[in-house]
Amino acid sequence: MPIIEKLEIKQNMDRYEKALADSKVTGDDSVVAAEVKKILESAGDYATPEVYQFLFSSIDLTTLSTEDSQESVTAFTQRVNDFDNEYPQFRNVAAICVYSNFAEVVSSALEVTGVDVAVVAGGFPSGQTFTAVKVADVALAVAGGANEVDVVMNLGYLLDRNYEDLCDELIELKHTAKNAKLKVILETGALKTAEAIKTASVLAMWSDADFIKTSTGKIYQGASLEAAWVMCQCIKEYYAQTGRKVGFKAAGGIRTAEEAVNYYAIVKEVLGDEWLNHDLFRIGASSLANSLLAAMTGEDKKFF
Repeated sequence: MPIIEKLEIKQNMDRYEKALADSKVTGDDSVVAAEVKKILESAGDYATPEVYQFLFSSIDLTTLSTEDSQESVTAFTQRVNDFDNEYPQFRNVAAICVYSNFAEVVSSALEVTGVDVAVVAGGFPSGQTFTAVKVADVALAVAGGANEVDVVMNLGYLLDRNYEDLCDELIELKHTAKNAKLKVILETGALKTAEAIKTASVLAMWSDADFIKTSTGKIYQGASLEAAWVMCQCIKEYYAQTGRKVGFKAAGGIRTAEEAVNYYAIVKEVLGDEWLNHDLFRIGASSLANSLLAAMTGEDKKFF
């Protein structure tokens, strides 16, 4: 291997190791649990009509079924179109999230403005495939109309401490996504500990992620408030270091309005009002939309 290439690899490894060494975010699970408990003591104060409406409009409305088809995804998209007519007093969801091969279906069927086309790509939900396949998947999805792409971090690289390949892959995927937002899924249920979630968060952000996302909701435990707290602390620290704002997305198992309010409280208390907008805060969900709509209208109606 040429000396210059060896030096570049060492510089990159040093960069990632330094970012991890410099982080002051706690990796102590007991401290994290205590901090989350304190926030939850007053989280109920945020259960207001305004917060419910904000949370609804922060949803990436998701269908990720083996049975998805062009017809079913078109019908799913049509419900989002219909929402504007049936509930003109409310802002619509933030995005529709589907498998990458349905990006063009959603893009073609979507009639309302302000709703993004999001996809899961890159070997979702395991992230275990060739980097070239991931790149092609992201490129095809963006060409099909996706302006948000959710990919799973390669946890094999992470567990092997192969930060060079892990970060290089994410940087390449962001380069491929171009102007589309890249949301990096940490799969926090697999990582389990605050220390591991901290490591994954720092590496994802230093690899040009536009968002860091908790979970796929497919294999391991979904979002947890403890994981959200650690991720938001890392986002706060990264912003202080670089001046770049990275978004936060909770996904996996968030089904009720009360649960969504708890995540709102975490983001508000850790990151503040600057992050309470749709460019920086999302919730990936399907059944949550109906729960929030019921809280907003007082009617228990299964719209979606």
